[in-house]
Amino acid sequence: MLAQEFMRHALVTGSAVGIACGLVGWFVVLRAQVFAGDALSHVAFTGALAAAALGVDLRAGLFGATILGGVAIGGLGERARADDTVIGTLFAWTLGLGVLFLALFTTNGSATNGAAGVRVLFGSIFGLSTADVRTSVVLAAVAVAILAAIARPLLYASLDAGVAAAQGVPVRSLGLVFLALVGLVAAEATQAVGALLLLGLLAAPAGAAHRLTARPWAGLCLSGGFALASVWVGLTLAYVFPMVPPSTVIVSTAVAIYAAAMSLPSLGRLTRVNP
Repeated sequence: MLAQEFMRHALVTGSAVGIACGLVGWFVVLRAQVFAGDALSHVAFTGALAAAALGVDLRAGLFGATILGGVAIGGLGERARADDTVIGTLFAWTLGLGVLFLALFTTNGSATNGAAGVRVLFGSIFGLSTADVRTSVVLAAVAVAILAAIARPLLYASLDAGVAAAQGVPVRSLGLVFLALVGLVAAEATQAVGALLLLGLLAAPAGAAHRLTARPWAGLCLSGGFALASVWVGLTLAYVFPMVPPSTVIVSTAVAIYAAAMSLPSLGRLTRVNP
């Protein structure tokens, strides 16, 4: 399997995406912003379609839309933690724009790049170039570095925003930075599992980690490890059974890990949160 260049590219890119999704996803679940992650998955599709309709690089629309979408969601909510009404409104507006750009794309550009929309929806991890691999690794490293820099104050703000604000923590600014970071990771994950399924890789490993422990740093490590394992197992099974799309197997593995964690006794009550 490793003798195949496309598999090596998929494993390297998938590993970078998995670690970033696992670490960022842990905070997404902690802050109860999973719905925001779902909204950003649709923003990713709309942004990519907009770029395709305008004839520019899909990645420009993909990353630009998701990062700006994350900031917009945070900016519309109190302390950058928008409620379901705000997210749902942005969600519906984004889908409306997606329909518009899809119509423009299929009318004017489908003949030149007919598979673009399919790749964005379902991922194209077996079709990545060397340049795509480098870009994914660099962006994942940037995302992890930013998260590491804000992890402690973000944890404080996530657990008790009022006390954190009283202690001088920039709660709102942290929320905006974090949602922009979620947008970056969502755009990166779209290349691996597609816009429709990226929420599974973002939420399921993190949900399993939260189920197993309440210790923040142990939970972060578990979440990253579960996401990484989901990618490795999923890619291996997709190689062995080529009729199964890799994104399906990756997300199914992540969901299976979450289901297994749910079947175990919760350790969260037995461990103390220690920022």
